[in-house]
Amino acid sequence: MKGSFKLLAWTGIFCLIFALGACGSANNKSSASAWDKIKEKGVLNVGTSGTLYGSSFHAEGSNKLTGYDVEVVREIAKRLGLKVKFKEMGIDAMLPALQSGKIDLAANDIEPTKEREKKFAFSDPYKYSYGVAIVRKKDHSGIEKLEDLKGKRAGGEASTVYSQIAKKFGAEIVTYGNATNDVYLKDVALGRTDVILNDYYLCKMGLSAFPNLPLEIHPNIRYNLGHSAIAMDKDNTELQKQVNKVLGEMKKDGTLAKLGKQFYGADVSKKPNLKIREVKLD
Repeated sequence: MKGSFKLLAWTGIFCLIFALGACGSANNKSSASAWDKIKEKGVLNVGTSGTLYGSSFHAEGSNKLTGYDVEVVREIAKRLGLKVKFKEMGIDAMLPALQSGKIDLAANDIEPTKEREKKFAFSDPYKYSYGVAIVRKKDHSGIEKLEDLKGKRAGGEASTVYSQIAKKFGAEIVTYGNATNDVYLKDVALGRTDVILNDYYLCKMGLSAFPNLPLEIHPNIRYNLGHSAIAMDKDNTELQKQVNKVLGEMKKDGTLAKLGKQFYGADVSKKPNLKIREVKLD
């Protein structure tokens, strides 16, 4: 009986050690297998808005999704030997979708803030720009500097860096969800809102699409040189490595420059040489 008990005890201990070892191996494997699962499926699921002109939008008269971010991701997927499946959603839904595993990447002119970097991994930069303000031509919406935002109504999505800056200077944020550019712009023109804070190139392209609106980019407001990067799950380091490898190739062979000129009229993969105010966010 004692001998049987000892045998059972040692067998139990061995099984426990084996199980713990297996769990350790499984945990190590799971972080690496996220990329393996993508390769096995052969599909990269990517979140994007489809409503951000220049970055992610539907070409006029067509249902085709295109834009700088969209085409950058298409090329990344192609070079990785993967198909790409875009899932359209607002930025406020995009980052939670990464955490839940509904998408593998989020590409929508996303800036990696310190707060976001605590929760997500980001690619190397593929677009550099800075913030500007769209205002009414006739009176600049009563805004000549960022401090004049106090009491104004700023159109934007709640979680963006630009809305955070507007709020910092005392503006009321008017949110729309996943609305198209024309909704934001027409509201400023009609006086429903006063200003849109956003990326220079996106603002430039947005206004060019609606040249009859009495709006302009404020000539004296430039702030926060920043960059856009592709967001992904924080633990998917192998996917991050693969994406960065391809982005490096695309920058070196001129693909990023070509796409930048196609959608923004400039090579946005290089930092602009301008005097730009830095606004710190808490």
